[in-house]
Amino acid sequence: MTKFEKEKHIFGTVKVGERGQIVIPKKARDIFNINPGDTLLILGDERKGIAIVKADLMKHFATKILTSIGHD
Repeated sequence: MTKFEKEKHIFGTVKVGERGQIVIPKKARDIFNINPGDTLLILGDERKGIAIVKADLMKHFATKILTSIGHD
């Protein structure tokens, strides 16, 4: 792993298996607290690429946004 900016990382490369699976490197799993059984959300932008986010984190942000709508 190479750290090139504070809080930004390069974890190396992974290969996509025959069934489309990848292995998330251990250091990335440790930093982002990804554990067996966690649900991950896969987001994509055809120009910028793919992002993998823990689903519970996105649910938290979505809930905050929805509860703040209309509360000026």
